[in-house]
Amino acid sequence: MNSPQSIRVLIVGGSSGIGAAAAKAFAALGAQVTIASRNAQKLADAAADIGHGVQTATLDTTDAAAVDAFFAPQPPFDHVVISAAQTPSGPVRELPLDDAYRAMDSKFWGAYRVARAAKIAQGGSLTFISGFLAVRPSKTSVLQGAINAALEALARGLALELSPVRVNTVSPGLIATPLWSKLADDARDAMFEGAANRLPAKRVGQPEDVANAIVYLATTPYATGSTVLVDGGGAIA
Repeated sequence: MNSPQSIRVLIVGGSSGIGAAAAKAFAALGAQVTIASRNAQKLADAAADIGHGVQTATLDTTDAAAVDAFFAPQPPFDHVVISAAQTPSGPVRELPLDDAYRAMDSKFWGAYRVARAAKIAQGGSLTFISGFLAVRPSKTSVLQGAINAALEALARGLALELSPVRVNTVSPGLIATPLWSKLADDARDAMFEGAANRLPAKRVGQPEDVANAIVYLATTPYATGSTVLVDGGGAIA
């Protein structure tokens, strides 16, 4: 197995939230980490926060040509994690179709494009981030559940197609990320408190909780075709 210093890790969507936490976890282990997202300034800020010589790459996963061009000159990565997505939400009969198409294009097709183009070393891994709505539907987020379920099915199939590259999915529940920063502080705090009271874990998840699962899957040579729930028990509550 390669020494930690020679392991190359790409985190797509690594400029904030779960992706940034995963980048920090891999970097702390000594891996050579590259974070990619659409926003160059957010990437620079995240890289400065993470340290460890983290590299950055501006990449829009909805642009197939850009994804292909990014990977073409790259040597193989040992581990690729895809956490990037923008998914407008709402009831099926109210969410505009253009927004629904955009959500699918960002989270599912974005991951598909990266999986199709990425060069990954034999025995390396590809990890998707889905969400517990795949197994615990919400009547106001039907599309998100369908996208997450599609990602998990894609991972299982790719685990066969791309073998010996390992392909897995981490499925988070409610995680305290910048995604919720648009809510007023009191509304966000009330939502988190209510969720914590309902969850068996009695707390809301942190990005580091999900990062732990991502690192576990990447560094466990016998893990492939798996979906790991990190949801505080949300799928069973």
